Amino acid sequence: MLKKFIGKEKGITGLETAIILIAFVVVAAVFAYTALSAGLFSTQKAQEAVYSGLKEAQSTLELKGAVIATGNVTGDSGSIGEITFTVANVLGGEPVDFTPPSNGAGGIATGNDHKVVINYLDSDQAIDNLYWTVTKLGNDDGDSLLETGEKFQITVGSQSGQGNLVDALGDDLTVNRTFSLVIMTPFGAVLTIERITPPYIDKIMNLR
Repeated sequence: MLKKFIGKEKGITGLETAIILIAFVVVAAVFAYTALSAGLFSTQKAQEAVYSGLKEAQSTLELKGAVIATGNVTGDSGSIGEITFTVANVLGGEPVDFTPPSNGAGGIATGNDHKVVINYLDSDQAIDNLYWTVTKLGNDDGDSLLETGEKFQITVGSQSGQGNLVDALGDDLTVNRTFSLVIMTPFGAVLTIERITPPYIDKIMNLR
């Protein structure tokens, strides 16, 4: 009789049930922790991407007013030696460091002080890292950071000193020529200024 009962035992003890239940709980906890960790990581990365995008958008420059060119040689076969324009931050933008280059031998900026790089491009040439200077207009707190409410006048080339644009370009910027100035900041969108020179070079011109 005893062998009969032992041989046909079909039940399980309460201890075995508890062990199985605990195993299920542990496995479920591990999966839940993994899913929660992955969700938190994804949320953190998404937050970083949003903040990075906002910083890029808030650091964008905008052109204020006209682009003024100064003739190096006037006439219908003249050339331009200096270009001046004014920039400002977009509303609520991050400050942009406009520490100017230390010098501009041959029209090219040298030294490691400047953070903003200005490049030149036309159909025949591409010149990187042009020499430029800055003049602070109106509201100015005395530093080199372009902040909300401030305007900086940027001059590429210098007729009165080193860094003439003619020295930097392989081919002079002459009449009826389409060109671009590309202003790159440490962060934020690139500002591209594209203009066409007039058929006659005057001493001072508003490039449209």
